Amino acid sequence: MTGEGRKPAERAGRMDGAIRLVAPVVLPCDPGCSVLRDAVVDIDGDGRIAHVGPRATAPAPTTPVRELPGALLPGLVNTHAHTPMIALRGMGGDLPLMRWLQEVMWPAEGRLEAADVRVAMASGCIELLRTGCTTSVEMYFFTDAVIDAVSAVGSRVVLTPGIIAAPGWDRLGTWEQMRDDVSARIDATGVRSGPGERIELGYGPHAAYTLPSNALASVAEHARARNALMHIHVAETMEEDRAQRAEHGSVPALLDDVGALGGRVLAAHGVHLSDDDIALLASRGAAVAHCPGSNAKLAAGIARLTALRRAGVRVGLGTDGPASGDDLDLWAEARLAGLLARVGSGDAAALTAGELLLMSTREGATAIGRDDLGALEAGRWADLVHVDLDDAAFVAPEDDAQLLSNLVWAGGSRLVRDVWVAGEQVLADRSPTRVDQRAATTALRAVAARIRG
Repeated sequence: MTGEGRKPAERAGRMDGAIRLVAPVVLPCDPGCSVLRDAVVDIDGDGRIAHVGPRATAPAPTTPVRELPGALLPGLVNTHAHTPMIALRGMGGDLPLMRWLQEVMWPAEGRLEAADVRVAMASGCIELLRTGCTTSVEMYFFTDAVIDAVSAVGSRVVLTPGIIAAPGWDRLGTWEQMRDDVSARIDATGVRSGPGERIELGYGPHAAYTLPSNALASVAEHARARNALMHIHVAETMEEDRAQRAEHGSVPALLDDVGALGGRVLAAHGVHLSDDDIALLASRGAAVAHCPGSNAKLAAGIARLTALRRAGVRVGLGTDGPASGDDLDLWAEARLAGLLARVGSGDAAALTAGELLLMSTREGATAIGRDDLGALEAGRWADLVHVDLDDAAFVAPEDDAQLLSNLVWAGGSRLVRDVWVAGEQVLADRSPTRVDQRAATTALRAVAARIRG
């Protein structure tokens, strides 16, 4: 049934109070990647998980019970995205990173207005939900527009507004003004805000090659003082930061030299890292957002995923922006990450299906410092995904190992049917419950046409 066909109350998709969801399979994404059979997930009235476990040992229900076919698992966590770039999807598609940015992306983004970003982010949020992704870490501009879009669709965002000092970007202010705007917002509302704490604010210094060293140090200081995430592009290509590497040896070394590696730091991409760089990131507790699809399309290289994980660096998966990675499908990124890790190491077990599922959920949440997301455990937010097991992808769903393998390697986003964020159903039968998907697409195409214009 389409979103347009349901009654108004059903389209709203709201959960009034606590509820118990029951499914033949529940994947809590605990460290062992357990498979629970005939299990329940209890959601309390605040939108958090109250209990997860087999139905046979669950407490007697005191709330409405909803029986679901298929499987329940946590919402996926996309650790690096520029989702409003969905309006620019496909532009400059055959250029390397620096030419793509300077010749195509930055001029096109210069034509975007706040209203355009709101339209693009709303359409992107719908796409994310339809793939089972409930949380995305975003680096973009027009902060209010992004927040408005997320709030309208009902997804969850860790928003790190872009801070940059590159030609053409002074139209949005100086880097100091960009930094101070984030700090003022956090000081006024806190790092997390909104219903179900759907909005988290952090800092998005673009990169070492687009900001002076004193800016990196200052932004890091503001972030640490507020226990906010600092999200920055690091070592994406060999060409981007030659001057910085010539002076400091590497971008991680530069960040460490200026005191920017303390606190919650998320390094996007991390493609060109030496052993010393990896050891430094590990020692400082920094995390990496691995974006294999975008890195491959832009010919940026292949990040050393197995070396990062072996060194103890927290790693999550990211799609990057849909203008470079083209889609927002974290399942596709997980598969590609696994394939590249196996080819690069010559080890067919370099990353198992279970490990890839955890990278997409629990470990992604850990990478961004969120122990309240990414797993179905009591106390965490009830961000859940319902997937269809009645699909040819599953040839032996009764076998735990094969079920996980089929889910990751053969199934993925096309299996997603329903999604909840903070206990509220925001996707039902693949249709968003809060907004009109068809209208969102129409509005997005109008923005794209004007920008191409």
